Amino acid sequence: MTAAPPPDKLYARTAALVRRIGVPSAVLFAALLFDVVFTTQAALDDNGPKFVDFGLLPGMFAMTACGVWAQKRAAVAGVTGAAVLVFSTLFIHAFRVPPYSSVLPKVTITEVVAGVLMVYFVARRARAGVAFCVVSVLVVGCLVAVFGRYSGVGDIDGGTATQALVFGLLLLAGAVVPAITLRDRSPKADPRTRKLQRVNELAMGQWPLIGLLGFALLFEFGYTYSSNARGFPILFCSLVAAVIAVLSPRRPADALLGIGGILLISAVVTPFLHLRYDYPMPGGVPFVQVIAAMGVIVNVTRARGLSQSWPRIGLLSAVVALGAILNSDRPEGLQTDPQTLSVLAFAAALLLGISIAVGLMLRSRDSERTTVVQSAVADAQTAERMALARELHDVVAHHVTGIVVQAQAARMMAEQNPQIAVEAMGRIENAGVEALAAMRRLVRSMRGDAPAGSSEFSEQATTDLGADLRKLVESANHGVPTSMHLDLPPDLPHEVGRSALRLVQESLTNVGKHASDATDAFVLAEVNGAELHLRVTDNGHVTARRPAGGSGGYGLVGMRERVALLKGRLSAGRGPDGGWRVEAWLPLAAGEDTEGDE
Repeated sequence: MTAAPPPDKLYARTAALVRRIGVPSAVLFAALLFDVVFTTQAALDDNGPKFVDFGLLPGMFAMTACGVWAQKRAAVAGVTGAAVLVFSTLFIHAFRVPPYSSVLPKVTITEVVAGVLMVYFVARRARAGVAFCVVSVLVVGCLVAVFGRYSGVGDIDGGTATQALVFGLLLLAGAVVPAITLRDRSPKADPRTRKLQRVNELAMGQWPLIGLLGFALLFEFGYTYSSNARGFPILFCSLVAAVIAVLSPRRPADALLGIGGILLISAVVTPFLHLRYDYPMPGGVPFVQVIAAMGVIVNVTRARGLSQSWPRIGLLSAVVALGAILNSDRPEGLQTDPQTLSVLAFAAALLLGISIAVGLMLRSRDSERTTVVQSAVADAQTAERMALARELHDVVAHHVTGIVVQAQAARMMAEQNPQIAVEAMGRIENAGVEALAAMRRLVRSMRGDAPAGSSEFSEQATTDLGADLRKLVESANHGVPTSMHLDLPPDLPHEVGRSALRLVQESLTNVGKHASDATDAFVLAEVNGAELHLRVTDNGHVTARRPAGGSGGYGLVGMRERVALLKGRLSAGRGPDGGWRVEAWLPLAAGEDTEGDE
């Protein structure tokens, strides 16, 4: 029997699959899988006619197709998705298919996720007028699905209708606001866009937690409908807890205190809302808050270790225990049964142990990765020093030795035969010129240009970054058509210019080596405030096979080294459109200080 893959390999494969199909598609397919399982269970149970619930599946699959299609043809997919909602509603009425509620009443999870994705891509990629019309059509289709799937007008409760409008407005704003923020694709980078990209990068590292929180929130939305809006305060606490959990890697210790405060508020408020039966709370704590607390414990243990985290973890455990006592399902109020409390304590201890174990495992893996990166950097530095030593010995020392020998011979023969001394002086001059040329090549190599012999371009000095970048792009040594936008002052510090040139050259080389299906690349170099901003992007999506001759693997390490020497920042990874993106910010003052120290 084949053994299951190790956890690290399974996680790596899952992460690679998510990156390949994209996070939006992964979330959509996960919602579809959940709906299919839920619908199958409902179709085969003993409640009502069998198999009738399968009537929801055509609408689910059609909306999934529209959600995936929206990533390429947003406007057309949006109009089609609105039509699917309307026809699905007519089909449900005609065959009396019983729909179930999620975030919106009578609308499945797949339809909600696909609708949000279509609104997002339409608002981000379509022209303003087209986007407004398509989003309006989607909103109308959603309203038809929400209110048209009830058996009659009298079945629509006023509170349910109000909640549906509020939640629908929140979903609409949650899709439109980020899309509008990311619409600007001009070469000038917006600081707000940069901050949003940092949040996106943080969220990408938390995608398993975000997925669990998302599904748990969908359930809580449904329970909020059944509680006639009395559960809205608890839902709000759960939303805040989810946000804290996702952002907890930035300040994990403070996040643990924050999640404890949210759990405390929820535990104290719940008895006054009379939600013991309408709002499921395992152990007195809602599902979302349980998952959020576990995620924060994982992150704080990963960042600070158990020895520095146990006081805050103990405080959070006390809050959970208080919630279990206050939010009992016993008619008389507080939970005081020793047997029940012991079962709850065992379950809480088990979840706490799992969270701590996962956090310690991730902490150990982070430590191993840091060690590997440090070792790679040390090896790269050692290799560079050895290359410089060979260059000194084989080229410069050779010419200097010849100069010394010729000078000694000229001094000895000058009195006997002055003509020989004159000839020796000519040979000394030629050797000096060659030594000077070799020394200049070595200095350029030490200053960060490409090694000698890599290309004709790398042998030239970097005195004008704009001109050198234009020549680099025009040479097209990397094999991919490249456009650029340059906004550079003439007084750019030389050290910053040399490092910037090397970063762009290495990035374009990697485009040619690894982006096998890329047809376009773009280079941005501009001064933004006190920093030089560089960005190199391509439109490749398919992961290339290993380049011929292999890859040293030190390209990214070398770029990070150069940026770190200038006290800058570097970001490299998949862009929002699927291509590869390298972005760097080099402080201009750091380059001037570096030159002054030389």
